[in-house]
Amino acid sequence: MTNPYVTLSTRIAYENRWTRIREDRIRHPDGSDGLYGVVEREDFVVIVPWQDGCLTLVEQYRYPVGVRVWEFPMGMWEQAPGTDPLILAAAELREETGLIAGRMTRIGEIFQGPGYCNQRGHIFLATDLTQGEPDREATEQDMISRSFALADFEAMIRDGTLREAMTLSAFGLLRVKGFL
Repeated sequence: MTNPYVTLSTRIAYENRWTRIREDRIRHPDGSDGLYGVVEREDFVVIVPWQDGCLTLVEQYRYPVGVRVWEFPMGMWEQAPGTDPLILAAAELREETGLIAGRMTRIGEIFQGPGYCNQRGHIFLATDLTQGEPDREATEQDMISRSFALADFEAMIRDGTLREAMTLSAFGLLRVKGFL
């Protein structure tokens, strides 16, 4: 499908090393003019570590929401845009959990928030895991890693302990595709 919008002008409203916010003046398909704010971010990966009936999660304090959050290991490399998602997934898994996957299976892609953001996520299932030492970045110093039985993971969804959208999306995709 062709883009039904016409971009009349664009400007960068804000930028740092992780995020750029673009403001576009647009013309809607009906001919009316409008304004669209777009958050631009590099692609990211979500890694679902699965072994012996358990899923491995990380927990860390998430400043924007002011709470500690359980989630699958994930990340992006703003310093190396365009990195092969498989390479990024293996590195993020080792960095955050110390796990090394003997096998990484590409499961699919998701969009972070397509109504306001261009960021795409690549989901991988990590299996045949070997435990090593994490190599966390300074911003991940409060991170912990723990494995949960599948039943406990599902209970965390039901009771609201697990609320992070990319984790829930990745789990749902793995379930409907029959990987878990």
